[in-house]
Amino acid sequence: MELAWGTEPRDGYLGPELMHAAHKLVTEMRPLEPGQDVLITADSLADMRVVHATAGAALAVGAVPTTVVYPTQPEPMQVPPGPVAKAALGADVWIDFAVAYQLYSPAYHAAIDGGCIYVCLTGMDVDMMVRTVGRPDYAALQRMAARLYRLSQAADTVRVTSPAGTDMAMAVDKAGDSFWEPPPAEGGFPQMLGGQSGFMIHRESVEGILVFDGALWPPSALGVLREPVRLSIEEGYVKEIEGGREAAAFSRWLAGFEHPEAYLVDHACYGFNPGVNRPSGRILEDERVFGCMQFGVGAPDYGSPAHTDGVVLDPSVWLDDVQIEEKGRYTHPKLVELCRAMPAPGY
Repeated sequence: MELAWGTEPRDGYLGPELMHAAHKLVTEMRPLEPGQDVLITADSLADMRVVHATAGAALAVGAVPTTVVYPTQPEPMQVPPGPVAKAALGADVWIDFAVAYQLYSPAYHAAIDGGCIYVCLTGMDVDMMVRTVGRPDYAALQRMAARLYRLSQAADTVRVTSPAGTDMAMAVDKAGDSFWEPPPAEGGFPQMLGGQSGFMIHRESVEGILVFDGALWPPSALGVLREPVRLSIEEGYVKEIEGGREAAAFSRWLAGFEHPEAYLVDHACYGFNPGVNRPSGRILEDERVFGCMQFGVGAPDYGSPAHTDGVVLDPSVWLDDVQIEEKGRYTHPKLVELCRAMPAPGY
């Protein structure tokens, strides 16, 4: 990742702001209750200042935090060390700061099935936590997510274009997506960082050209893109990958899994966290660059061993014949109102 000068070297960097953000994490974003067992996982690439602040905030509200640190794995979604998986089975809430995240892994599925709430905060550092959790109005972010989901699910077709060359369309699956629905009261669900929403697509309906020009990760060789990666998509599957060295690296990575569902477009999401104005190489915030669209490639639900997320900058979006976004700026009146409430710059 590219680090801005002054953000990483000092233990005291943004100390009070970090404490505030950690408190907000455990009281607003993922409210913890007294007595809840909270597992906090970090791999050797994670920012331990964030880990310790979160553990302290959890303890302060009466929860029981347990921190587990382990060596970084080569890729996300892999089977973690045994103690991590076993600890997750006993947790009420699992907050995951590991860069090689556990989302979609066997340990994740087992924990969710057991009623655990899994909070994916992969690769979060002090700077990101302050900008994306501490400063935005979290209630406004949640209202924006709900509004985008409802508007999108009401449409039959979504079309996305971008200055870099994206021009694709997809059919909306009216069954909806439980990922964006209100979570069950008894637990057993994942939760992501605020500033993202989506809709359910018929995967095989995706057609056109998808150009990632913001970020793409994994593989670990990529992150912030220096040149566009152009995907030709037919009936939901990536048929051709074009571009320069980064496109070639992405193509080799996908081919290495030797699995057809690694090429299936998995999901479509909106990014709108006002604390993120450019890609950094940390996918958690990259897919929340304000005004971006983010697409997943590789469908774990269909058996794919791979999953990656790519970012489209400055998109224009139509829900049927109604345009809601133009070149990265939301234009729908109800969305503009929420952008002002977040608050988002320029609204």
